[in-house]
Amino acid sequence: QLQLAESGGELVQQGGSLRLSCAGSGFSLDDFAVGWFRQAPGKDIEGVSYISRRDGNGRIYYIDSVKGRFTISRDSAKNTVYLQMNSLKPEDTGTYRCVATQRLRYSLDPNLWDSWGLGTQVTVTS
Repeated sequence: QLQLAESGGELVQQGGSLRLSCAGSGFSLDDFAVGWFRQAPGKDIEGVSYISRRDGNGRIYYIDSVKGRFTISRDSAKNTVYLQMNSLKPEDTGTYRCVATQRLRYSLDPNLWDSWGLGTQVTVTS
């Protein structure tokens, strides 16, 4: 069973940067599409970004609110997917969870992602 472990969340000031890591174990993350979701207190969970499996079409997707600020990437040697977050805003605050799926069709619908990490907390102060 694929297990996902996130790290890298911290308290940071507005305008700062963080890099979140999602380390996979049990299977190679190259065989999975991997994404990031976040949830702020009192709000619904929100999909942020995903990257296709390594032998896929190289598709990367971001929601509009993070385009130009966040970058998702893979390091196959470390079996890790990263989310580089720059120019952070208070509205980026939340628990960030890494997700993975082997489905051929997926989007940022949380029901389409089969493996979930426990999350890492990101807090952006103004």
